Amino acid sequence: MPDGSSHAALRWIAHVDMDAFFASIEQLDFPELRGRPVLVGYDGPRGVVAAASYEARRFGCHSAQPMSIARRRCPDAVIQPVRGRRYRELSQAIFAILDDFSPLVEPLSIDEAFIDLTGTGRLLGDPVDVCRAIRQRIRDEVQLTASVGLAPNKFLAKIASDLDKPDGLTVIKHAEVDARLAPLPIGRLWGVGPVTEKKLQAIGVRTIGDLHRKPRDWFDGHFGNDGERYHRLAHGVDDRPVTPDHDAKSIGHEQTFGADLDDPADVRRILLDHVENVARRIRKHGLRARTITLKIRYGDFETITRSTTLDRPTDATDTLWAASRELFDKWATASFRPVRLIGMHASQLSRGDAGDEQLDLFDDGSGERKRQVDAATDRIVDKFGKGSIRRGGTME
Repeated sequence: MPDGSSHAALRWIAHVDMDAFFASIEQLDFPELRGRPVLVGYDGPRGVVAAASYEARRFGCHSAQPMSIARRRCPDAVIQPVRGRRYRELSQAIFAILDDFSPLVEPLSIDEAFIDLTGTGRLLGDPVDVCRAIRQRIRDEVQLTASVGLAPNKFLAKIASDLDKPDGLTVIKHAEVDARLAPLPIGRLWGVGPVTEKKLQAIGVRTIGDLHRKPRDWFDGHFGNDGERYHRLAHGVDDRPVTPDHDAKSIGHEQTFGADLDDPADVRRILLDHVENVARRIRKHGLRARTITLKIRYGDFETITRSTTLDRPTDATDTLWAASRELFDKWATASFRPVRLIGMHASQLSRGDAGDEQLDLFDDGSGERKRQVDAATDRIVDKFGKGSIRRGGTME
């Protein structure tokens, strides 16, 4: 197996993936649903499954599936509406647990993250034991189960976490990378979607091992500019670091809906919730953002972005919301279409204290008051959770 560096051979990366997160929370909060097939999502025209319990998955139900198809496959399934606030509350509790095990935690979504456990042995013990401890704390404190993959890099860790679901722990050791990868179907390789998978199968490439045996120039001929990346992944090589929020190039939050939202006011309200979330994360790490980007996806999966750059970096919720709102209103007024996903990302991140910000000659003191409001809000959220205090525009 080619190796990017001797340092890479010493790395231990864990991927923590909650099991059927939304559906498991429904079964946790409503005990009568335990052991029954549960679908989370909108039960109506164009409704889509946001999550399926493992009992429902046995019937062929899965996330992103039209609800009408899932209901035909599992007529006895209980359909629960999405409760985003509750899911975010438990997600926050889970990430607080992960932060206790390593300063290098990279969120991937509301229910999964990478954790760099390299060098934590002296303090916490063997990385495998650390992964067991993470799973146990999640089970004890949140009453949910997580599947964990432990491996030399992010690519392998994510594959490992999916090999023994639910409630599993899979370790891919440095010396067994090739043997563990070889029999896996080619669709497990990052970037190989259904179309590419069919093309590769048509030429006899059905497993990662089949791809591994191809010569280096073969990759360039079949994948073009991505040939090097596919070659490295086929050999289990992935040098990307685990990047926590405070080292990230951007911090964002987005949400996919079970059904298209056709009211701009509803989408705008959810966008404000995203902005508040991002602003808190920016302040938590002592950062400021200068560029704001909205991500909008329609029901046909067409995705567009709208961006603006501020005169100076900021961590103020009101300023970030004003920029996001202007982008949204301009788009919605000109070309609104029902929305399947809305997201907000802040980039061009920099560090700096409030006193470092350039003074406004015409500031009437409102800037300082807004900073005090943000600080007070952050303290309340840290103590009582994200749903404890909200701007009026986010309330239903």
